[in-house]
Amino acid sequence: MAAISGGKTYHHGDLRNALICAAVGLATEGGPERVVLREAARRVGVSPTAAYRHFDGRGELLRTVGDRARRMLADSMERAAAREPGADDPVLAAERRLAALCRGYVGFAVEQPGLYRAAFCPPRPAGTGGGTDGGTGAAVPERQPHEPEVRAFALLADALDALARSDAPQRPVRPAAGAAAWSAVHGLSLLLLEGPLRRLPAQRRNAVVESTLAMVVTGTRAP
Repeated sequence: MAAISGGKTYHHGDLRNALICAAVGLATEGGPERVVLREAARRVGVSPTAAYRHFDGRGELLRTVGDRARRMLADSMERAAAREPGADDPVLAAERRLAALCRGYVGFAVEQPGLYRAAFCPPRPAGTGGGTDGGTGAAVPERQPHEPEVRAFALLADALDALARSDAPQRPVRPAAGAAAWSAVHGLSLLLLEGPLRRLPAQRRNAVVESTLAMVVTGTRAP
């Protein structure tokens, strides 16, 4: 969702959503560190006092931005899966969907690093001041597909379930394969953003991504 750029004033009635859009724009530009309630208020042309009527502080705003960013991540995964050509072989079709979902995950991280970091910024409990260290640790949640914080995990887990059904009982999916697949794509994303892989030229980076996705697909199957 596009943010309201600096200099434009706020005219319509949904101030809360306007502040969220501005904060998403801040995260897009500079990650969770840029998300500040006063700056979001300035961008939509209202006073900080007006903004504080909708958010009790930076922590609440940042948590809301994180929810929005995780939805956008899952949307990226679903778009990548929708672009993947089908196959007559149900096993191949299931493998392609799993790889495409993983590709959409990594693609979002590479193309939207600020939002990706905001998506996994550790939340602070209410009343602790709402600060953040900007980290990107992703805990493995229980599967609740309708919750924004776990939709990406649910997409991977559902794809693995479909893969298991397509080939059962010859090569069942390993236990905890969903968590393993998520760990792989999340770790790869961090290495591409902040680790030694960030300096790879595009062609080599794509080769690393595809090699990792191939290992995810094959490695989640029991021998």
